[in-house]
Amino acid sequence: MKVAIFSTKNYDREFLGSANASRHELRFFEPHLDEGTVGLAAGFEAVCVFVNDQVNGAVIAQLHSLGVRLIALRCAGYNNVDLAAATKRGVTVVRVPAYSPYAVAEHTIALMLALNRKLHRAYDRVREGNFSIDGLLGFDMHGKTVGVIGTGQIGTVVAQILTGLGCPTLAFDPIPNGTCRSLGARYVELNQLFAESDIITLHCPLTPGNKYMIDKAAIARIKPGVILINTSRGALLDTVAVIEALKSGKIGYLGLDVYEEEEQIFFEDRSGLILSDDVFARLLTFQM
Repeated sequence: MKVAIFSTKNYDREFLGSANASRHELRFFEPHLDEGTVGLAAGFEAVCVFVNDQVNGAVIAQLHSLGVRLIALRCAGYNNVDLAAATKRGVTVVRVPAYSPYAVAEHTIALMLALNRKLHRAYDRVREGNFSIDGLLGFDMHGKTVGVIGTGQIGTVVAQILTGLGCPTLAFDPIPNGTCRSLGARYVELNQLFAESDIITLHCPLTPGNKYMIDKAAIARIKPGVILINTSRGALLDTVAVIEALKSGKIGYLGLDVYEEEEQIFFEDRSGLILSDDVFARLLTFQM
């Protein structure tokens, strides 16, 4: 099968090429897939895309007209794909069933600990020869209540680690997970989770129903000084509302692995460019 792979980096070429072992004919393209670049897929039977590629109805129509019959996502999320349009055109869509849940869960806990113990600030000070410990006081995770929103594979591993740290865990998910319950996690309504959690961490897919789950109304219900972690999808947060909460101190610590407009920023070296996203630029000014 001839496959056009979009949004590629050197590591994509290395690992996909190694896994392929010459079974398929792979062609790597650096640009994102969108309406302006879809013509690159001419002559290919399949395309392989990533989180920042735009696979909307117009792109799918053009892919279909070019003879593409398979869209393979090298990611678990599929909110950037118009599934109805793909079904209508008879184009098959496949995705990664899951990332290593341990990798994302451990990264989540690392963000919590880095913020709590102010590791990044301490690192910067030591590099500058400043060995003062003023302002670096953290707190014990043990005994702190953590709200886990989304208890699929990743959320479950997060709950396992939190159990080892001695953190009471509240959970919210439309489909409760028996493993989480066996760990001692207590399923509650979202408003109760907001009100009682010292730390809130998001582990759910982005759907039309949960966009901006953390908005101004939700923030009004959370504890002052909460740690908020998002390693799922950027649009789960209303970033402007979060910035206002950071300014007021309602959110005490923010750990993000994702950002709603990340396709214009992430995965590229932009150190020599002007940052034109004012919202993201404001996020970078906060010293946690």
